[in-house]
Amino acid sequence: MDACDFDGALPFGVVRGRGAGVNPSGRYEPVRLHVLGETLDEALDDCPDGVQVRTRVYRDNAKTVINPVDSPDLPFKWTLNPYRGCEHGCVYCYARPTHETFGMSCGLDFETRLFAKLDAPDLLRRELTRPKWQGEPIMLAGITDVYQPVERRLRITRGCLEIMAECRQPISIVTKGSLITRDLDLLSTLARHQAVQVFVSVTTLDADLARSMEPRASAPRARLDAMRDLSDAGVPVGVMVAPIVPGLNDAEIPGILLAARDAGARTAAFTVLRLPYQVKTVFLDWLRREFPLKADRVEGEIRRMRGGALNDSRFGTRFRGEGERAEQIRRLFKVFKSRLGLDRERMALSSASFRRPTLSGQRALFDE
Repeated sequence: MDACDFDGALPFGVVRGRGAGVNPSGRYEPVRLHVLGETLDEALDDCPDGVQVRTRVYRDNAKTVINPVDSPDLPFKWTLNPYRGCEHGCVYCYARPTHETFGMSCGLDFETRLFAKLDAPDLLRRELTRPKWQGEPIMLAGITDVYQPVERRLRITRGCLEIMAECRQPISIVTKGSLITRDLDLLSTLARHQAVQVFVSVTTLDADLARSMEPRASAPRARLDAMRDLSDAGVPVGVMVAPIVPGLNDAEIPGILLAARDAGARTAAFTVLRLPYQVKTVFLDWLRREFPLKADRVEGEIRRMRGGALNDSRFGTRFRGEGERAEQIRRLFKVFKSRLGLDRERMALSSASFRRPTLSGQRALFDE
């Protein structure tokens, strides 16, 4: 029997091809729904192979696209996010709670109900013309992946990059999407002006684990191939090993760093898992569903890094954790990063070549 198609808000039963299997109520919602076991049993009888939930895309009528970031432990001050929500469906994604501001869930809603800023290229051009803008580096993403599957059709990221290449606007990109190689022409142009750096996020080299944990992201091998293509095109590239989940993928750190180095990575960074708000519900539901025999041990290891909790939002510790377990991960990463020559300084971006655009798209006659 084929999986049932479901085009409603929340299916009852097993969800196929998605990361989240639940749709927990948001922290702003006063009403919570609990489905009784008998109802779930009936749903499984109707669709024993699970249900498939279609992706819906809504227009995001944002008024601006360059957003300020006020965080002392992030290496950037501005971000640009063409999308809200992410079809990659990574079960651990810290950005999931942003969907609760729409009155939606950070679970299945986050990866199936997307908001697209269709006017982002026009808004970007307008904002780059402002006299106060001096070409400071912008991080593409930070909340959702700019190369998630829907970008292949909507091409909003491509439209923004065309303007950035025209203006030589320095950018950083972090992505799990091999679709980034589509834009090598624009990224290469920016690289000639020291105006781009890319981190490809590799969580695991295990294709089965990646398929379960990041169901619609590019396969690990495709990400490494993208890294190699970027490097060959002269685009500075690094690897982001994130998130590290103790007891699940921490033993892969040496292998991931070696594979990334061989694919052309110049540097490497990592974060450990953090589970803010209802992300913990999504992740633990997935963990117990996919790894029932080791779920308690993995949860215990996570808590060891967070003082007994599942999240610590304090600046300086939220990305690294604390305690002996976190220190073991930090030392392991540092040793192999150094051994493989990935301990260079972070790739520097330059605003020296930035050229302010005009709203008409035509540049001044003698603009260098």
